[in-house]
Amino acid sequence: MSEIRQGSVKQITSHSNPIVKEIKGLVAQRKHRSQSGLFVAEGLKLATDALAAGWGVRYLALGTEARDNPVAQKAAATAKARGALILEVSTAVMSAMTRKDNPQMVVGVYEQRMLSAKDIHPSGAALWVALDRVRDPGNLGTIIRTVDAVGGAGVMLVGDCTDPFAVEAVRATMGSLFHVPLAKISKDEFKALAGKWPGTVAATHLKGSVDYRSPDYTDPVLLVMGNEQQGLEDDMAAACSTLIRIPQAGQADSLNLAVATGIALYEIRRKHLEL
Repeated sequence: MSEIRQGSVKQITSHSNPIVKEIKGLVAQRKHRSQSGLFVAEGLKLATDALAAGWGVRYLALGTEARDNPVAQKAAATAKARGALILEVSTAVMSAMTRKDNPQMVVGVYEQRMLSAKDIHPSGAALWVALDRVRDPGNLGTIIRTVDAVGGAGVMLVGDCTDPFAVEAVRATMGSLFHVPLAKISKDEFKALAGKWPGTVAATHLKGSVDYRSPDYTDPVLLVMGNEQQGLEDDMAAACSTLIRIPQAGQADSLNLAVATGIALYEIRRKHLEL
């Protein structure tokens, strides 16, 4: 696409347009997202959140409805001024890009951001969440959203986790992806971080004997959560200072990962949250 100037407007009417194919690939395949360093976020809210947070925008596609929407037009003008290519497309082309019969009026393509272990410097009242091999994109997106809601510092993805830039995960964050730093780290890097963490390192674990409401969580806090099916691996649990458990009274044998994380996060942050 070297002939297309960034910071310009292009009308697209064909489903076979190379940009349409590029966006479809980003929606459908993690490989394309990894190789390009780009991802797709659907919706006007996510577009405005991304722009407010200063994220790099490659393309901003506007459907027919967006042309008479002042918020969408303002977002397009801001993105264009920052060098994005604005795509004016029909509803049919938008449907082809997003694989939806009823697509959003705005679809953006953004640059990925991912920290590494060396970028994590816990201090003060910071709260990080480490997720061990989380597999469900909806769970991951919901956890990112909840971390944002409690004023958390970021989320560490340990080992082989689902892609946080998959459309399903991005959608579940409801825009919090653009506000919560993410870090991709190995298990060994996690153990090294946990070993020198200056505050409480708490993990939910089947062997946990401490009610999650009991500890005096010392800032900065690192909350560690395990895989949906297998829980937290024993060697990672051994790197934590406190193993907590959420009591249950009914017949359910477990809680959804995102729900359990949310319960623990609000307890940990209780002294920092005010109405």
